[in-house]
Amino acid sequence: MEEERDREALVWQTGVWDRISDVYVREIDRRFGPVVDGVVARAALRSDQRVLDLGTGTGAVAERAAALVGPSGRVLGVDISPEMLARARRRVTTRGLTNVAFREGRAEALPVEDAAYDAVLASLSLMYVIDRAAAAREIARVLRPGGRLVAAVWAGPEGCDIVRFQQTAGRFAPPPPVPGVGPGALADPTAFLEQLAAAGLPARVETETLGFDFEDFTSAWDVLAGVTAARLAPERRQEAKRAVLAAMYPQGDGPRRFRNLTQFIIGERTGAPA
Repeated sequence: MEEERDREALVWQTGVWDRISDVYVREIDRRFGPVVDGVVARAALRSDQRVLDLGTGTGAVAERAAALVGPSGRVLGVDISPEMLARARRRVTTRGLTNVAFREGRAEALPVEDAAYDAVLASLSLMYVIDRAAAAREIARVLRPGGRLVAAVWAGPEGCDIVRFQQTAGRFAPPPPVPGVGPGALADPTAFLEQLAAAGLPARVETETLGFDFEDFTSAWDVLAGVTAARLAPERRQEAKRAVLAAMYPQGDGPRRFRNLTQFIIGERTGAPA
């Protein structure tokens, strides 16, 4: 039963990311740029290093990492979504990067060897991992002693507008096949920090408020709730829109800056892999 639920959840998630890949390239990548900057800066990458970009999506972090580790370094992007990986490959090919590769895989079973990477980067991906204890063990396994994890996750809806928006819209959609995943899933990262520490990867959290803009409610809805609301009946979709408008646009429609408290989880691998 557990394995069946896991498979169902993985299929569901892969479908979501496949469907959103176009809008991600078009609308989301540029808005999440400050988060990518924060992850890459905190990784302090150097020439010749090997980097694993976990949940690479359209390859924004992988591209930045590749420039920093140079031609003698290597970057591997891993993602569950074939459509996202196709766009990531297109990105690095267009930019002429030859030190980046991509592979389909998930955080709970990384398709790479032990102690092979100097850094694991995960920009806004760990919130969607189904078994985070397994992911913590896998991240620790693939890092060399002294290797660094840098991950970005959103805070809770009270401090993070994008989470408030998506959770408000999400209340009108059917529940996902597995609980505990989604934009606010690591709002309290305490349990995950304990899982990392148990795996030999003690970590701390730094916070920073980052943001992006939408010109009006319709553009925000189309980008942030398009997938969530795509299969809602028209009446139900209108209810969701009214709820988000009331929560996020109390002064009425118009331009809005989303202020998002972002949590950066930073850890260093101790000893040999467990």
